Amino acid sequence: MLLFAAMLALSGPSIDVQRVLVIENTTSEASVEIATKYLKARNVRNLLKVECQDSALNAGNETLPYSVFKPAIEAPLREFLKLHPKIDFIVLTKGLPIRLTGAPTGVSGNQPSLDSTIAALDYAERKDTLLLEIKDSGFTGTGWVNRYWNSNERFSHAKFGGYLVTRLDAYTTDEANLLVRYSLDAEKNGPTGKIILDTAPGHGLGDVKMVPRSIANANGKGKAILGELNYNEYDADMVVAGQMLERKKVPVIVDMNEAFVGRKGDIMGYCSWGSNDPKFDAAGYLLLRFNPGAIAETAVSTSARTFLPTIGGQSLIADLISGRITGVKGYCDEPLLQAVASPTILFDRYTSGWTLAESFYAASRLTGWEDIVIGDPLCAPYKKR
Repeated sequence: MLLFAAMLALSGPSIDVQRVLVIENTTSEASVEIATKYLKARNVRNLLKVECQDSALNAGNETLPYSVFKPAIEAPLREFLKLHPKIDFIVLTKGLPIRLTGAPTGVSGNQPSLDSTIAALDYAERKDTLLLEIKDSGFTGTGWVNRYWNSNERFSHAKFGGYLVTRLDAYTTDEANLLVRYSLDAEKNGPTGKIILDTAPGHGLGDVKMVPRSIANANGKGKAILGELNYNEYDADMVVAGQMLERKKVPVIVDMNEAFVGRKGDIMGYCSWGSNDPKFDAAGYLLLRFNPGAIAETAVSTSARTFLPTIGGQSLIADLISGRITGVKGYCDEPLLQAVASPTILFDRYTSGWTLAESFYAASRLTGWEDIVIGDPLCAPYKKR
């Protein structure tokens, strides 16, 4: 009997996967397929089925009224979480809308990403959170200070509140499913390749001693910075990230030249200004190729405005997914620069063995805002085994 019990324990889900919830939109064939394959690949058993419009069909369906989100997604999600208090990670799937309208937070006062809204699900009920009024560059809105920002501790909902929400999404269902395969391949074989940090020297270089710059203390106290970060501060963050990675003996290239870095392969990490780079090379951007486990961030306002084929506009993270990226962060609407993940924190945590979700969220100052994180939340190729 003891041997049988041990076999059952080995065949059951690990502690990490017990912390994961997958949300499936039953009206979307893409969502059902992706959820089913992820559950099997990771041995995850927590599944919440909801019903709403299928965002995989057309761009119009990528935006959902908050009045529909509340009963269709938030209400059943809250009920599930009451019964499963150990959930820390929530995985959304292609077919679920990416943005909300008429919400209590977000740019224009009411338009956040669906993902980041769920990430801040309990923030309004807590006494240790801080809601910011954000004004800059003609944009206004409200968002929460992320309590997990720049944390040196691994995440748990019990300690920090909120949830680490990621999405399996791409131009196609097949590409979304590959995100999970790349994650598993990276964990099996370990990280390979270099991290590329492509600055835009025309901005000048900010004060490296201020990196990473906070907008408020993690406990919700202190003076908030409401305006947008200076562009040269983000370049300084990339430079500091490069210095940190060199000390850790992680292969890294910090490009300080004016030319945009494109048409490169064997990449394990990537950060750039994307189409905001004055020398942006659109064709070169499409030819970036990533190794399993690679993660990326671009300082582009609407890099996650759609996950359907489109033309025109700013560079999209969906094109990096087509280039075989494993994890990447983007924004469904204007986030302002302070919302973009700090490269120093992002790559420090990731190369220290933290999960993809922990790394992106520790590097992000805001929640309940415009953020969308793509990838398997448990991906951790640098984890010691």
